[in-house]
Amino acid sequence: TGQDGELLVGGAGVFAGYLGRDDLTARALVEIDGELFYRTGDLVTMDDNGFLRYQGRKDYQIKLHGQRIELGEIEQCLLRRSISACVVSKWDDDHLVAYVQSSHVNEEQLRQHCQSHLSPHMTPSLFVILDKLPLNANGKIDRKLLPPPSFSSMHLTNNDELLLPMNETESIIHHIWCDLLNQKQISTNTGIFSIGGHSLIIMQLFHRYKIQFHFKTNSLSISSLFQHPTIIDHAKLIHQTMNVTQDINEYHWSSLYMVKGC
Repeated sequence: TGQDGELLVGGAGVFAGYLGRDDLTARALVEIDGELFYRTGDLVTMDDNGFLRYQGRKDYQIKLHGQRIELGEIEQCLLRRSISACVVSKWDDDHLVAYVQSSHVNEEQLRQHCQSHLSPHMTPSLFVILDKLPLNANGKIDRKLLPPPSFSSMHLTNNDELLLPMNETESIIHHIWCDLLNQKQISTNTGIFSIGGHSLIIMQLFHRYKIQFHFKTNSLSISSLFQHPTIIDHAKLIHQTMNVTQDINEYHWSSLYMVKGC
């Protein structure tokens, strides 16, 4: 109870295996106490009332920007936010999109929840909140019927909400962001992951910053760019890095003389 596990199906209807394909049989069936069970690949949790709650697929893994991601882990994280159902998909080989069935949460709440419990590269770029997720004849979420995501909804278009760069550093960073994210304008207080940013973009930003601001590789950590994901935040990090570098360069070192006693 309360623990995730793979759903196994047993009984008279379970087939004996694949003819001439022992490898497929070993993957699909497991023998427990002399009885064959079919491995569904579905993760479920039994609640206190004995009901099984679907938690996602065990074997649904993808690779995104060189990182291996278990979509079921993201789905389980979202389900802990007290939503009724969800599914996470990869779109355009570049973005993670979370489809959520709920009537009482918004995108920002879901994003903050994921950022608090998942690695940055596992946080979806876009959250699509639906009244009801499409189901197939077996009662499972039908990924083929999910509506295509509108990535344009991630772009800031309301000028009243637009916060412009306030200094030269923010202006330079803003130009780099617009170039990498293919945007004309980005508010300086907008989180990069809410407008299509991902781990590869962060790596590209790091290298662009290093070239533009002439700091050493080990003076700024990539993880800090993940943890502080706005233009304003990155400008502050750059200022801190440049000030530390300047202090080191301007420090006057005194000679140390060793005097040997008689």
